[in-house]
Amino acid sequence: MNAATTVPEGAPQEAAIMRKVGLRLIPFLIICYFIAYIDRVNAGFAALTMNRDVGLSQAMFGIGGGLFFIAYVLFEVPSNIAMERFGARIWIARIMITWGLVGAAMAFVVGPYSFYLGRFLLGAAEAGFFPGVILYLTYWFPKNYRARIVATFMVAIPLSSFLGSPLSAALLQMDGIAGLHGWQWLFLMEAIPAVILGFCALFLLPSRPSEASWLTPQERTWLTNRLAAERAGTSAVDDHLPLWKVLSNKYVWALALIYSGSSATSNALSLWMPQILKSFGLSNTETGFLNMIPFGIASVFMIVWGLRADKSGERVWSTALPLAMTCLCLLATNLTSSLTVTLVLLSLVLIGNYAIKGPFWALATDWLSAGTAGAGIAGINTLSHLGTGGATWLLGAIKDQTGSFPLALLPLVFLTGAGSAMVLVLGRAARARAAAAMPSVVEQP
Repeated sequence: MNAATTVPEGAPQEAAIMRKVGLRLIPFLIICYFIAYIDRVNAGFAALTMNRDVGLSQAMFGIGGGLFFIAYVLFEVPSNIAMERFGARIWIARIMITWGLVGAAMAFVVGPYSFYLGRFLLGAAEAGFFPGVILYLTYWFPKNYRARIVATFMVAIPLSSFLGSPLSAALLQMDGIAGLHGWQWLFLMEAIPAVILGFCALFLLPSRPSEASWLTPQERTWLTNRLAAERAGTSAVDDHLPLWKVLSNKYVWALALIYSGSSATSNALSLWMPQILKSFGLSNTETGFLNMIPFGIASVFMIVWGLRADKSGERVWSTALPLAMTCLCLLATNLTSSLTVTLVLLSLVLIGNYAIKGPFWALATDWLSAGTAGAGIAGINTLSHLGTGGATWLLGAIKDQTGSFPLALLPLVFLTGAGSAMVLVLGRAARARAAAAMPSVVEQP
């Protein structure tokens, strides 16, 4: 039976089903991503004392940050394809257990080269988690739910810094216990939850709606049919293209450019902002609490903006405007030497940067068909991380050469500005194509 005749779109039954799915999946995935992101960026707080202990310069720290993304780029698309083959439940569990073990091993770095190796292996271990979850959400949520769902899931990113900042600062105070430095305790203690959650995923994450024992047979049938009907719709990337053709599609590259600014900003600031704030002469504890503020505000606004984007159905301006604000506020950090003004500007940067997450991925999944979603989502995320890795490395190199963190943020200014402009270009092209071709299927660009 057709989904629309089983439960009409927007009916009370639909709301109840989607609420049930959301409550069973999203909180657990948020916790997983929260821990993943803490393990990714906790080197930023560890660096407050680790860099001195193991002899890392700012440039060396930047190289390590960049190597994480090189590994991420190399392994991300194969990881998403493997998830489609082995199932989300097994593959997400594998990713979490692996990155937990590698994260704990970071406690034993002794110099630049072991730091480089640890960051590279952590990138390889974590590769595929985020795009894998974005793909996984398309197995469960119709299009008109995705911006708010993705935004809710991705709130784990700013929350990881909001809640993780004081935790990381506190763990640094364990210096000397059992003969370990505080930064070693930080890596060890924050890695354990990833392994535990990995084993929990084996029992809590059904791969598809058809495997969800907590849905009734009628609910499973409706959700499966509803999603199948949507997958039969139009997209900007044709079904069943080989991987090389997906990655050569200009929409995938354009979306990757847009996302590279946001990805680079969130990753670079999560990794470097403790050191930016510490440069104003703060203690580790003061740095931890002040670092919470921008990420806490961004966490709330991210969900509000994603909900607004779903209600309006508008994706292009919902992505372009926050990116433009991110760009301008990053640039404005060069005009002040005040801690208060810098903190306000960085708060606005992160508000704009995280606000785009839901609308952008909803836009991207609208343009990708079922046959290319796995490789396409991973391809966008992978290509965007080329910019992220480069920006992370450049931030350290520029800081070492100039001594200025605001100057070191300029690569992020260029990436976010270019991304904002590209969203508007693509949106205008999509409107023109729709006006010329409706009701025919959108052609592959």
